[in-house]
Order: sequence, then C-alpha cells, then structure tokens
Amino acid sequence: MSIISPKHALIFDFGGVLMKTTDYTPRHRWDDRLGLPHGTVERVVHGSPSWLQAQAGSLSTAAYWDDIAKQLHLSADDIQSLADDFYSGDELDSQLIAYIRQQRSAGYKVALLSNDVPELTNKLSKLGISDLFDALVISAQIGVMKPAPDAYLAVLERLNIPAEQGIFIDDRLENVEGAQAIRLIGIHYKAEMNLATALERFLVNQKQG
Repeated sequence: MSIISPKHALIFDFGGVLMKTTDYTPRHRWDDRLGLPHGTVERVVHGSPSWLQAQAGSLSTAAYWDDIAKQLHLSADDIQSLADDFYSGDELDSQLIAYIRQQRSAGYKVALLSNDVPELTNKLSKLGISDLFDALVISAQIGVMKPAPDAYLAVLERLNIPAEQGIFIDDRLENVEGAQAIRLIGIHYKAEMNLATALERFLVNQKQG
C-alpha cells in the first residue's frame, strides 16, 4: 500500500463534494411555475449540450443561460431569477472544509479541479474559501474537462508534482477512473461517506513523513 506524505497533494472536485445540493425546493418551485414534472428544470439546466459547451469553454456563460431561457421559454428577467434560485439550495460542507484546512496545516498541498464555468472563481471568493487552494483549475479556463487526461495533467503541472503524489476525490466514478488512468490515487466520494476515514490509510502525520 502506498502511503502519502505531506509532500503530496489532495485534489478535490467542487460540486457534489465540497458543495452539495441539500434542498431541491427552489428548483422544484420553478418546475411548478412552468407546469413541469419535478426534476425537469434541473435536467435542462445541467443536461443540455450548452452546459457541456460552457464547461468546456466553447460557449460563454451568458450564451449558455440564453439557451436555457429559449428551452424553457423564459424572459431575460426570468432567466436571471432562475440562475439566482437554481443554486440557492446548495450548501458548503463546513466539516469537510475544516478538515481540508487541517490537512493544509499539516503540510499537504490542496487543489481544486472542477468541470465548471469561469464564474466559479467568484463563487469561491464569496464563500470565503479562495485561500484554501494551492492550485485552482476550472475546465472552462483550460478548455478541457474531466475525465480527459489533460485536465488532471493541468492541475499536476500547477502543483508541480508527479501523478503518483496526488490523491483525487470526485463524486463521479468516471472522473475517478480517469484520474487513476494517469496514476493518481482516486477516491470515489459519496455523500454518506466519512472522507477523513477514507483517507486515513493514505495520510500520515507530517512528523512521520
């Protein structure tokens, strides 16, 4: 078994790991407002080809929301309200953030690798966690999405470590498998899991490193 010492890095996904949707009521209210079955608005917002294009950096965030407005037959004012409401049921995992800060204090580097739009940097700032990361890689800014190898290589380059010295945590299995394919250690994160326990067999105290 490989043991990770503080010279290694912890690489986190954002949505579904650090930030979780805990209340779907705001999204369901939009379904009700539009006379749609619950879950429809979410499927349009996060399941449309334009969402993939926005995350890949080939479509601006504004153009993406314009496309969503057309699909849902919403006015410019309404789509702005939807954009504001859509993520209002999301909650930052404060316990996980505290754990990450603890590991940084122990000497571990921490990075974020997220399939997202450029505006994620503003969200991180508003959440007060911009200082949490030694490296921040957003797919729209590099033009490549997980699980493509170049996404992982981009964050490894910024951390200045080889793949074998990184541990990657993501809630999507295909992204974990993509990381493992280039020799990163991968953990498939699930909401009910205790990540500290899952990492325990890898992490060592700095004094032992």
